[in-house]
Amino acid sequence: MADQNKIQDWNNSFADAAPEDVLTYFLNEFGDKIALSTSLGLEDQVLTHMVHSINRQTRIFTLDTGRLFPETYDLINRTSKKYEVPIQVYFPDRNEVEQMVAEKGINLFYDSIENRKLCCGIRKLKPLARALNGLEVWITGLRRDQSVTRNEVKIVEWDELNGLVKINPLINWSEQQVWDYIHQHVIPYNPLHKKGFASIGCQPCTRAILKGEDIRAGRWWWENPDTKECGLHQK
Repeated sequence: MADQNKIQDWNNSFADAAPEDVLTYFLNEFGDKIALSTSLGLEDQVLTHMVHSINRQTRIFTLDTGRLFPETYDLINRTSKKYEVPIQVYFPDRNEVEQMVAEKGINLFYDSIENRKLCCGIRKLKPLARALNGLEVWITGLRRDQSVTRNEVKIVEWDELNGLVKINPLINWSEQQVWDYIHQHVIPYNPLHKKGFASIGCQPCTRAILKGEDIRAGRWWWENPDTKECGLHQK
């Protein structure tokens, strides 16, 4: 466990560092105890490219909730082939999903925040815990301007829920910087982004956003903005 002084030292050291410099340090420092968690969003595609450029042996994993868009599955395949890296896919427990659906219904998440969090817990949080088992650091694509729930996120944090360090190398980047990097390096991305989908998760919980809406407005759009996290990125 990294203490808060060490985390503060890292944040001070990397306050103005380029994402590649942050990644290089942590990839070298933690070796096989660090991994990139990707949801195949724009930011995660950027990080996949960066990580692959620094250390091709770095483990990359994703969570398949069973409710993803077809375009997301296609992107997993295209990304894996482009970078010649196996993206490890973690699935939810079949018995837990079947019991949840039997008791609450197939689209339970529309009925209440509690139901939605139950679904996220079974389909995302528990598989994530398995994916993070044995790691000391995980890499995410969080950016501060993605939503009101992320404006206090730092480059390096202690993830109390999962018991490890979480680094967010793109935390200070703007959406335009992400797109510029995507185009500059010809990185594959989800075509839904060009159809108004700013943030892409499970198909029934994601919609395209309207001009001027918040970037996360299309995720769980029936909820208050302050509740729009699945629990993956709680401290």
